Amino acid sequence: MSDRCLMVISDANLIQRSTETGVPQYRGFVALFLRLLLFCGVVLSVSSPAGAQRLERWVYAPTNLLVEENVDRLEGLMREAAGLGFTHVLLSDSKFSRLHELDERYFRHVERVRRLADELNLNLVPAVFPVGYSNDLLAQNPNLAEGLPVRDALFEVQSGRALLVADPPVSLPSLGDRKAWDFVDESLRSEGTGLRVESPKGENCRAMKSVRVAPFRHYHVSVRVRTLDFRGQPRIVVLDAASGRRLSHTNLQVGRTTDWTTQHITFNSLGSEQVSVYLGAWGPTGGSLWLADAQLEECGLLNVVRRNGAPLKVTREAERAVLLAEGQDFEPVTDPLLGRVPYAGEYQVWHESPAIVLKRDFPNGTRLRVSWFHPHVIYDGQVCACVTEPAFQQLLRGQADAVERIFPGTDRMMSHDEWRVLGWDESFQRTGKTAGQVAADNVRFCSDYLRKLNSNRRVFVWSDMFDPHHNAVDNYYLVNGDLSGSWEGLTRDVLVVNWNFGVREESLKFFAERGHRQLLAGYYDADAQQIGRWLDTVRQQRISGITGVMYTTWKQDYSHLAEFAEVVNRYEAAE
Repeated sequence: MSDRCLMVISDANLIQRSTETGVPQYRGFVALFLRLLLFCGVVLSVSSPAGAQRLERWVYAPTNLLVEENVDRLEGLMREAAGLGFTHVLLSDSKFSRLHELDERYFRHVERVRRLADELNLNLVPAVFPVGYSNDLLAQNPNLAEGLPVRDALFEVQSGRALLVADPPVSLPSLGDRKAWDFVDESLRSEGTGLRVESPKGENCRAMKSVRVAPFRHYHVSVRVRTLDFRGQPRIVVLDAASGRRLSHTNLQVGRTTDWTTQHITFNSLGSEQVSVYLGAWGPTGGSLWLADAQLEECGLLNVVRRNGAPLKVTREAERAVLLAEGQDFEPVTDPLLGRVPYAGEYQVWHESPAIVLKRDFPNGTRLRVSWFHPHVIYDGQVCACVTEPAFQQLLRGQADAVERIFPGTDRMMSHDEWRVLGWDESFQRTGKTAGQVAADNVRFCSDYLRKLNSNRRVFVWSDMFDPHHNAVDNYYLVNGDLSGSWEGLTRDVLVVNWNFGVREESLKFFAERGHRQLLAGYYDADAQQIGRWLDTVRQQRISGITGVMYTTWKQDYSHLAEFAEVVNRYEAAE
């Protein structure tokens, strides 16, 4: 539409506002002109791609501003982005979670970046509130991790200490005994007491054993692994045998060529009485893999979480209604390695469990039942916090306050993303709410607090945890229950950063119909042309409220930044 047409339509002398609704009422020539435009398929919305406003161009920049070389690289990116017409930099730094620990060097680097942004007319948007990937804030208090429940694990007293007794006993057979496994893929060949695959061509290479377990117990699986130019990912995967729900989500730390190492995962059985334990690889395309010495055992107080909302309970089996008193009947229990290995905020998958040391004289053989909570490590280290704990809410407020001091008044990005563990501990259960309602409460709390600090800023959030076509669903990863309704926590003025490319039409319509403006997150280390397909969908489906696009990279690969910008420029030129 030409500027002249826009000027005619916006002429105040030709528009009368309804006194009841405030909606413009067009008359005479303008009314006729609007009907003709609508008949021709023109959408009158300055928020839509067909409108006069230019799309904002964002670039995602995860970094560590404590390191001067990173600041140099960020400045180079900012200069390149500004030269290509980019307008915003989404700035993510784990140090935003512990600004109180940093020295003047960090804040000099922040000021240096701010000065350059002003010079280049770039808007810096800090990311805050690491709710899904919570490790950075959990470094301040590892006990605030979301906990999975262990219920009534059996311990037996021996010489003043209570030791775990597997109940029921569990084990895995030797990998050399193929017949003892439920199945072993033909691609895996027996080699001594283990298995080997050589030069696979996409076929699965797995052994599986079904095992009876007790519900709500913590289990440890290990296997020795060797690889030689192996083009695949060795895994240990545990599924509920009845429903197929995956109970383990921890990656093994195995490279393409790795000498023999023992790999570990743990899982909570949750409601399962029978689990399927898989070892091996899915769809590898070359090289060699060896597997040996598979083990399964029940865990003791590994990574026990200690806080009011995740209580430790110890009873004698003969008197389950009577709780033993911590500090009187037994020494206080903690895991000193919880959230501290290899550094604060990281949770080691497997290490020796702390003991229960008794203060009273219990006869040898006395049987105890012990209940507690533990975190689960997702993939390569992700741990989620318990958002219903007041202490974690205080950490969120503290982070927002600290970031406000170094980036006052600017827009904010809320980092609610891939929130994979939620809803099991007592602090959650006391709310009486669903997972979706608790998620809604948290994102509302976060956006309200940002606006309390500055009422004029824009607030953004990733789309996935509030999208019924993405992750806001029932039984997502290890979420207890349904995340439906999480979107009710988003007020209409929260802008949604939409990355649901696979179901983009449905997702875009969902948020648009709820009144949210949206930013399209494209590229994702794959294809700079992808943003064009996003924009084609916006045009074809006539989606309103698209404010901009973002070059989104997790590998810090900015080699396609110019191509991305050119795709967006061509799109706008064609409008």
